[in-house]
Amino acid sequence: MTAGELVLVGLAGGIGATCRFVVETLVRRRWLGVMPWGTIVVNVSGSLLIGGLAAACADGALGSQAYAVAAVGFCGGYTTFSAAMMDTVRLAQVGATGRAVLNACGTLALTCTAAAFGWAVVAAVL
Repeated sequence: MTAGELVLVGLAGGIGATCRFVVETLVRRRWLGVMPWGTIVVNVSGSLLIGGLAAACADGALGSQAYAVAAVGFCGGYTTFSAAMMDTVRLAQVGATGRAVLNACGTLALTCTAAAFGWAVVAAVL
């Protein structure tokens, strides 16, 4: 990876993190409650995008440098495993053990499904 590509990945990561903040804030304002819906929406939508990008890269429709900028940079800054796990810990700490398990397992299932769906949609179009 060249220095220029590394800079682009970093810039894309900053843009992704900014988008995550905006999306999480909008979702949190809309859906109040115990479950961390903002983090879930961000991680599922980011996984959908990563799946689509991976399919485009595998097909040759997207170059490896562009994939690195979009998937590693933007999606890496946008999605957040650490926040999902902190949300799970917070739920467990307040005694919402069932919701904590649902958050951890549900997030895993939803993000894997979203990535597979993103791949399938893009692969079908290409």
